[in-house]
Amino acid sequence: MFADRSASIPKVCYEIFVRSFCDSNGDGIGDLNGVISKLDYLADLGVEAIWLTPIHPSPSYHKYDVTDYYTIEPEYGTMNDFKRLLAGAHERGIAIYLDLIVNHTSTLHPWFKEARKSKDNPYRQYYWWMTEDQIDHLGISERQTSDDSQVVYPWHENPNDDEKYYGLFFKGMPDLNYHSDALREEMAKVIRFWLNDVGVDGFRLDAARHVYPIWDNGESISFWEFFSKIVGEAKPSAFTVGEVWAETEEVAPYFRHLNATFHFDLSFALQRMLIAGRDEQIIDRLLASFNLFQKYNPLFVNAIMLTNHDQERIGSVVGGNIEKIKLAASILLTLPGQPYLYYGEEIGMLGLKPDPYIREPFLWTPDPEDPQLTHWISPEFTTLKTVAPLSEQNGDLNSIFNHYKNLIHLRRSEPALSQILAPNLQPVRLGDDQLLAYFRPHAERSLVIIHNLGDTEMEFQMPADKSLFTEVLFSTDPEHKSVLTKSRLSPHSSIILAPPRNARAAEKQ
Repeated sequence: MFADRSASIPKVCYEIFVRSFCDSNGDGIGDLNGVISKLDYLADLGVEAIWLTPIHPSPSYHKYDVTDYYTIEPEYGTMNDFKRLLAGAHERGIAIYLDLIVNHTSTLHPWFKEARKSKDNPYRQYYWWMTEDQIDHLGISERQTSDDSQVVYPWHENPNDDEKYYGLFFKGMPDLNYHSDALREEMAKVIRFWLNDVGVDGFRLDAARHVYPIWDNGESISFWEFFSKIVGEAKPSAFTVGEVWAETEEVAPYFRHLNATFHFDLSFALQRMLIAGRDEQIIDRLLASFNLFQKYNPLFVNAIMLTNHDQERIGSVVGGNIEKIKLAASILLTLPGQPYLYYGEEIGMLGLKPDPYIREPFLWTPDPEDPQLTHWISPEFTTLKTVAPLSEQNGDLNSIFNHYKNLIHLRRSEPALSQILAPNLQPVRLGDDQLLAYFRPHAERSLVIIHNLGDTEMEFQMPADKSLFTEVLFSTDPEHKSVLTKSRLSPHSSIILAPPRNARAAEKQ
């Protein structure tokens, strides 16, 4: 099991889709030197870890179809650039997590180029191959679509070959077959290279539930046992966070071998709640999930997010409503767990599928010719007409950006908010599902958080055992300054309350 590293677990993480973030050389494509140029910005925002989407060579714009696990995509830079990024991040106390794709490669990867040559090729065993009769016998020619793959027919033809290869996500991304001991050793070398030779701090693990196909899915958990053993031997401090896009019950067993997994159930519940303006008993559901996760790993880390690079952006989910965008941030950054911000959420970026349009360029300044601005795609949703760029929001105290920045710094400074292991969370019952309220108990200072999810002002009656919580630490309702004087909350607003200092002193005596 994992060691207790609570002090070193980054409290706020930031996902960067490298191609869209910041251009350093004028080719319109985001790159590693662009990320380096923004490390001070990220440190000032309060980010403590960066998850970089894939930076390996790849024929696609998104880079999830790897052709070489050991080098850097030339569009993004060089290995020396990456090492400078790593050093610069570490100087600022920021960890770097590499997006590692262990489920599949590109058809252009040398392994697959060899594998497709003949059945006798030693690399054939690295992938899944079956004849039509074998596929039909197992009844696996078709599959049900899932949130993370819309492919119905996952078997793909190889010219002049009576066997087909399996590719869950796309015919250009054949799935790897970890029944091959030779493949496992190759992946172990990849892990050791990035952790020891290069020095990354951990991995975000793509498609973790699909490492084995559905007909062999019972093997997926055992693969992560193998994986975590290699990671632990190579670098005991390394952090692993898995993409297990599934319901909580299926996610929980992955905590046996991973430090964290993303909480997709929470992500989608928050989106529904923000649209409907009603609580879904989310605190009770979170507590139930914590109890389940704890059975597999008492030191589980709940990786929480609003959306990521595969989901429609939260700004568009709530219809571009700035107050709801702020409310979403207020909820995310006051719940227990390790929050992951998707680049640009802090300025209210917009985006609806298809995927390229949820990965549009970050807006740094109002200058359409800004050399930092990437232009590999013409944006449909995040434009200078729809979203205020960072430079404008920076000086606006009421901007989305400053809302995020203030909340992040409050989260990092308040022990009750920053606790990640053994999540400190209790429901506060206010009697109306338009209000979402919860308690974050802590020996140093406990907090009560209340959100008004709806479109109308709401009155509330604080429970008797929380009546001393009257000091306002944070509020988006202008009626509330330093002390709670009115028990009502304006639409889409949030408030964080603590007991007065004299009350806390009395408690300790």
